Amino acid sequence: MTSPSQAYKKLIQQDKIDFDESQQDALSALDQLFNQLTRGREMAIGAQSSSNALGVYMWGQVGRGKTLLMNLFYQSLPEGLGKRLHFHHFMADLHKDLNRTQGVSDPLKVIAKKMAQEVKVICFDEFFVSDIADAMLLGGLIEALFEHGVYLVATSNIPVVNLFQNQLQKERFKPTIELLNRHLQSFELSGEVDYRYRLPLDQAIYFVEKEVLQQEIISRLFLADDCKQQEIQVNGRDIFVLASSKQSVWFDFVGLCEGPRSSNDYIELAKRYRHMVVSGIPELSNEPYERIKARGTEDGAVGSGVTGARQITLGVNDDAVRRFISLVDECYDQRVVMYFQADVPLDALYCNGALQFEFRRTLSRITEMQTASYLFML
Repeated sequence: MTSPSQAYKKLIQQDKIDFDESQQDALSALDQLFNQLTRGREMAIGAQSSSNALGVYMWGQVGRGKTLLMNLFYQSLPEGLGKRLHFHHFMADLHKDLNRTQGVSDPLKVIAKKMAQEVKVICFDEFFVSDIADAMLLGGLIEALFEHGVYLVATSNIPVVNLFQNQLQKERFKPTIELLNRHLQSFELSGEVDYRYRLPLDQAIYFVEKEVLQQEIISRLFLADDCKQQEIQVNGRDIFVLASSKQSVWFDFVGLCEGPRSSNDYIELAKRYRHMVVSGIPELSNEPYERIKARGTEDGAVGSGVTGARQITLGVNDDAVRRFISLVDECYDQRVVMYFQADVPLDALYCNGALQFEFRRTLSRITEMQTASYLFML
C-alpha cells in the first residue's frame, strides 16, 4: 500500500504538482490516520483509544490543495475501507436514508450504525452548512458516527467554528461545532498559490454574445435534428430544454435555475450529460433585503418546538443564485464540461447580494474550467 505522503512525493517527481510547505502538516495527519486504519483492527483500536482524534479537517481559500490531499488519502485506502462523497451527495443520501427509516426510533443512530458496518472512514468535499434542518440532522449523525468509531476527513473553505453562519440559529449548532473541534485535527492550508489555474480539466467557455455561442458551440454539440425545443424529465418533473442529444444538453437559465429545482436535479443532470450549455444568464447582483419567514418551515424537521417568525436576509435573485451555485458545484464535481452565455462579463455577474461568500467559489470554478488544455471531448 502507498501512503498519502508517498503518493504526494510521486506526483512531485512526475512534475504534476509542486511541493507546498503549507500542505505538510495536514499531509502528516492524513498519514497518521492512514496508518491507524491499515495497521490492523486491533492496532487501530488501540491507537484510537490513546487519542481523541477521529479525523482531519482541512480548510482554506479555494485552490490550495485541500481536495488533492483528501483524494490522495482516499485513493491510498484499501478498497471498501472508505467512502468519498461531495457534501451535497452526502446530505442527499442522508435524506433518502431518513425516508427509508420513517417510524424507526432514533433513525440517525440506525443510519450511523449501518454506515459503520459498511466503511471505517468517510471523506467529503466542500463541507458547508446553511440550513438549520440539515445542521441539526448532521450534528446528530456525526455524533453517532463518532460513537461507532467512524473516522471523518473533510475539506471546507471556512474553519470549523464558522461552519454554520446563520447567526440567529448558531447556538443550536454549537454542540456540533464543539464535537468537531474536540475530535478532528484542523489545518488551514494557507498557501499563496491557487492551483486550480493549473489543473488539466476540460475547458469551459464563457460568452457574453449569444450569436458567438451559436456559432462556436452549438454546431459542435448538436446535430440539426437535436436543436429543437422540448421537455425532458428529471426526477419525475418536466424541465424545458433548447436542445439535447445523448451527451449534451442546452438550457435557458430561467428554466434551469428559477424554477422549483433542487440539488438532486443537478446531480441527475450531471450524471446524464457530458456537456451542458446554459444561456440567458442575467446579471445576478441585487440589493439584499430582510423578509419575515414563519418559523417551523425548516425547524419542524428537527422537532424544535419553537414557533413565531424571524427575519432572514435575501435578495430578489438569491434563490436562483443559490441554485446556480449548486449546479456549477455538481457539474464541476462530475467533470461535466459547461458553456455559459450571460448578459454581463463574469466578473460583473454577481457583485452585490447576500451570497457573495458562496459565489466566490463559483467564480473560481468557472474560471478554472476555462483554463484547461483542450476544448472538447466529444
